[in-house]
Amino acid sequence: MDEMEEELKCPVCGSFYREPIILPCSHNICLACARNILVQTPDAESPQSSRASGSGVSDYDYLDLDKMSLYSEADSGYGSYGGFVSAPTTPCQKSPNGVRVFPPTVPQPPPQQQQHLLPQPGSLPPIPRNSCITCPQCHRSLILDDRGLRGFPKNRVLEGVVDRYQQSKAAALKCQLCEKSPKEATVMCEQCDVFYCDPCRLRCHPPRGPLAKHRLVPPAQGRISRRASPRKISTCTEHELENLSMYCVQCKMPVCYQCLEEGKHGTHEVKALGAMWKLHKGQLSQALNGLSDRATEAKEFLVQLRNMVQHIQENGVEFEACLVAQCDALIDALNRRKAQLLARVNKEHEHKLKVVRDQISHCTVKLRQTTGLMEYCLEVIKENDPSGFLQISDALIRRVHMTEGQWGKGTLTPRMTSDFDLTLDSGPLLQTIHQLDFVQMKVPAAPMLQLEECCTQNNSATLSWKQPPLSTIAVDGYILELDDGNGGPFREVYVGTETICTVDGLHFNSTYKSRVKAFNASGVGQYSKTLIMQTSEIAWFTFDPASAHPDIILSNDNLTVTCNSYDDRVVMGNSSFSRGVHYWEMTVDRYDNHPDPAFGIARGDVLKDVMLGKDDKAWAMYVDNNRSWFMHNNSHTNRTDGGIGKGSTIGVLLDFSRGILIFLINDEQQGPVAFEGLEGVYYPAISINRNVQVTLHTGLPIPDFYTPGEADPTGSVC
Repeated sequence: MDEMEEELKCPVCGSFYREPIILPCSHNICLACARNILVQTPDAESPQSSRASGSGVSDYDYLDLDKMSLYSEADSGYGSYGGFVSAPTTPCQKSPNGVRVFPPTVPQPPPQQQQHLLPQPGSLPPIPRNSCITCPQCHRSLILDDRGLRGFPKNRVLEGVVDRYQQSKAAALKCQLCEKSPKEATVMCEQCDVFYCDPCRLRCHPPRGPLAKHRLVPPAQGRISRRASPRKISTCTEHELENLSMYCVQCKMPVCYQCLEEGKHGTHEVKALGAMWKLHKGQLSQALNGLSDRATEAKEFLVQLRNMVQHIQENGVEFEACLVAQCDALIDALNRRKAQLLARVNKEHEHKLKVVRDQISHCTVKLRQTTGLMEYCLEVIKENDPSGFLQISDALIRRVHMTEGQWGKGTLTPRMTSDFDLTLDSGPLLQTIHQLDFVQMKVPAAPMLQLEECCTQNNSATLSWKQPPLSTIAVDGYILELDDGNGGPFREVYVGTETICTVDGLHFNSTYKSRVKAFNASGVGQYSKTLIMQTSEIAWFTFDPASAHPDIILSNDNLTVTCNSYDDRVVMGNSSFSRGVHYWEMTVDRYDNHPDPAFGIARGDVLKDVMLGKDDKAWAMYVDNNRSWFMHNNSHTNRTDGGIGKGSTIGVLLDFSRGILIFLINDEQQGPVAFEGLEGVYYPAISINRNVQVTLHTGLPIPDFYTPGEADPTGSVC
């Protein structure tokens, strides 16, 4: 009910509607507010200026609305049917609901007209001529006719809803089943027409059995629905003395009898007002059902969003704590490294000091010795005893030279510089710190298989997938896996970045399981749901132009083949077989000069420029107009009478359950079993020359005379 309150308030005054009227654009406005936002336009002759504002929706339909000038913020103008007319440039105001409206600044008429426009006692002031009203919600404008605001129909339904809503707010509703001290009601059953509190509802109206279908509504809504508003007699806006009794289907509005007799509705289709009332009520109820479903979904979505808010807050706190811990760990590591570097600096510092101090000590001792020697020699030189001087002079000279030599090159050079040769290279670390950012540390979510795009065709399967809509985790690629079609283990069939893949060469009439997973630098994510796909039960295929010899000529959608060479040339089918029982036929459309075409099966790398069966990659039957032979690896066996001609049919039956190959001519088996022990992957194949033209027929059932063997559970996978 609180949500409905906004629907019951006028967009101009922001209060509950009082005497609401319906504008042609279907919006509502209070009658007094409508008078307040009227603006008088200059007199202008317009073909449409005499049209009544409330004459009907059909005269004010949306085609006309699109032609009308809308409100413009630039020039504060209004439009009319006859063209654009200027309105007084008054400042724009806003109602309590935030809707732009214009103050009641109706231009004053000349003094000689003011006396005429004075309101009479007991009546509303008259509407000035050429008054214009603009809807405060959609800003569509219309010039009023002589009836003024009376030309707009009153919205009695809205007025009644407002009255009932205001009454429902007056007092709280009590439970009707409480025996003593009735509690406040929490719901009302529309079918039972009873107000319940929660205990009485659980006891007397359990949500099971027939009661489960009852509709429970809030008490205030129940009170409104239960109040039967008295039926009011509606009168026509064109003919005020006539009651509305019919409904014009074309104009979509109620009309009176006089409108049908004299007005513009005389040629329109009309229906009974009561019948259309019930019909539109039903349509509105049906539309409300769909809207109710959307509202329920919206409520569930809001619950989901509120839960997401809580989860985001919890995850944010957890992630913030993790981030702080990681940064603290980096700071601790940097501090430890700092201590290690400081220790190295201190060690270098102590080493330099020791070397310099040792050199100072050494030089000090040496300098003391040198100074002592110098002083001694000076004293000796002062002596006047020649013989005594000469006795020691040689030794002193040698000592002086020796001491001087000890002060030679490098002696007076510092053994250590005062500079520290260590330079801290912090550039890469600073760059790394500046580049420090969040990276994806989670594996991707499980992909979603798009079932509407997954399909099988013949022995090929196409699968499509995508990441969940809300997933923001980076994906580097996908891994698609299929089993062997016989309940075996999964194996990888595709690894890449594409989200759609077609797998060819599967077994016919087999059930495959498929799944896909995503991966990134952090690892491999979970598998998607497993999809089960069934390949075609019967093989449909054509000749493959890509595998054909250049002399081969294909037509009829690659079903008919001939050749432009006199030598035998090979062409294969575009499907391969490795499991099951398969049968196809070829009809001879042209057969000249008794050639000997060969029919059979071959490996993918069979020779294309010799007769089929000449090498060890083909197993064939070649036949002329009188007899046939089986041939493999150029070995001819089992000559059999019976040839072919124009119109003949050659059948090929390949049974992997027994590993055999059988040939038929005109629905009769030709010779014994042609080949046995067949396993692996084979393609249908044929070799012909220019004297033969053959048409392929596929998707055929197994001949009636043949009973397939037991399936080999260990059949190979192609």
